[in-house]
Amino acid sequence: MTIKQDVSEAFDFNGLSIRDYTAGLDEKSSFAVIEVSPGVRHGLSRSNRSDKYYYVNAGRLTFQIEGRDYEFTKGDFCIIHQGETFDYSNDSGVSATLILVHTPNFILSEESFD
Repeated sequence: MTIKQDVSEAFDFNGLSIRDYTAGLDEKSSFAVIEVSPGVRHGLSRSNRSDKYYYVNAGRLTFQIEGRDYEFTKGDFCIIHQGETFDYSNDSGVSATLILVHTPNFILSEESFD
């Protein structure tokens, strides 16, 4: 299977620009690219279904995982396990890009937002 960028549409989520390459597909995992503009915050949440694998492809972000703060830059990676609370924000002056894999695949109704 191949999925070209031009067939996946980006959507806005609280100021994040998310391009979900696997939306609507019944795959075991899902794959998305997230653009995080300066000053944008994800918001505290957790997944009741999936582990989340985040890779910082560009820029700098502050992640909060289970109440602890972590600074990430290009090339850094983290795993947020199902049920763990997390948040992230771009407190820098330049955009950041994340690559995100959910396993099992992303289902919005299985996410909790505080």
